Amino acid sequence: MTTWLTIGILFTFAAIAFVIYRWGNVKCVGVTPVRTFTFIAILFTSGLDVGLIMFPLTEFGGYADIAASPEYGFSNPLAIEFGFWAFLIWAFYFLTCFYFCVVEPRVKFFEIPLIKFINNLVIIGTCAFTAYLLLTNLPWYLPEMGDGETIVSSFYLIVFVAIAAAVYSSTSIRYVRILSLASTWLFIGLIGLMWAGAFLSDGSGIGEFVTTFALIGDYFGNIHHFVLPMNDYHEFYLFWWFAWSIMIGQFTSRFVGGMKTYQVLIAMMVFPSLPIAVWFTVLYYYSANEIATTGFYNLAMVLVGLTFVINSLDSLIRLYTDNLNLTVERFGKTRYIIGNIVLMSGLTLLFKLDFLQIQWVGALAIGLILACFGYILATKYKKVAAIERSPTENKIDFSKIELAN
Repeated sequence: MTTWLTIGILFTFAAIAFVIYRWGNVKCVGVTPVRTFTFIAILFTSGLDVGLIMFPLTEFGGYADIAASPEYGFSNPLAIEFGFWAFLIWAFYFLTCFYFCVVEPRVKFFEIPLIKFINNLVIIGTCAFTAYLLLTNLPWYLPEMGDGETIVSSFYLIVFVAIAAAVYSSTSIRYVRILSLASTWLFIGLIGLMWAGAFLSDGSGIGEFVTTFALIGDYFGNIHHFVLPMNDYHEFYLFWWFAWSIMIGQFTSRFVGGMKTYQVLIAMMVFPSLPIAVWFTVLYYYSANEIATTGFYNLAMVLVGLTFVINSLDSLIRLYTDNLNLTVERFGKTRYIIGNIVLMSGLTLLFKLDFLQIQWVGALAIGLILACFGYILATKYKKVAAIERSPTENKIDFSKIELAN
């Protein structure tokens, strides 16, 4: 698996370098182009994931334990956490975004029935993994409901309710829009709340925030450590990002509104990383200074995490049901809701039983990316080599632009 992942990573970065060299000044225009500010907001929303809320506080201690994990000794825990979540790994999403915006309309690789089916398996598997992450982290954040380690029946109920709410939300694009806005504002509110609790209290101050935030700079001095997997846990993260990469690329490519290719790369690597950096800085300050988050803060993080789960699941459910024609219009709302709840709940339990692993899903995504490259070389090389601009049917008329998702 490590060799397969290494091949995927090296190919991805080589492909990014070629794209910038060959098409760096091409203006990218998606099928539903939006203004640059709106596109940046979409990038911010697409980067929201329950793990972003619920992983860091459980991970900082492990990154600080150099005796147990000497491979982390090159940097501080905040920089490592940032490296696992931000900046460089967003280049994966840039490659797929560019591909679906500029290349796929000419190639139509993902419209091949078998490829479409496999791609939807990746979407469904990633969807269930999102619910699984919520389930496995609830004992740490809500120890009052159990012993702080064991997954009890109440946690299964919480996840089931989240899945049911997401499936219901996916029945209407109106609900998807509301949840996207709600998750964004709730996340901003959570950052503000916990920032104030840490840096406006006695014995602290804004200077402490600046000093802590500066620790992230060590990531950029050691960025080469994050290219290939440094251990099994980093490998897990990298497979996870590959599992998301095709879906994020499909989603964000729709909204690119005329930025040049190199500008899209910069936007996708920088702008989502900024809120992640601030959020991780706040959490690291709590962890490093042993400030308790039990009670209200943990409950607030769980509520925002639940919103993230519902927001992620409803978009992914809508994506794969549309792709596979498993729609409300075809089956009716009742059968649609019951079928998707059963599917998502069952797959979540399979992840819990270690019958499924996100590494397999990520490996499948790498296979799709490499197969696409091979398909282009074998059948579409001349057509792709001749590309000089985005598809001509994608034209920008900002007076008529509407955000579709």
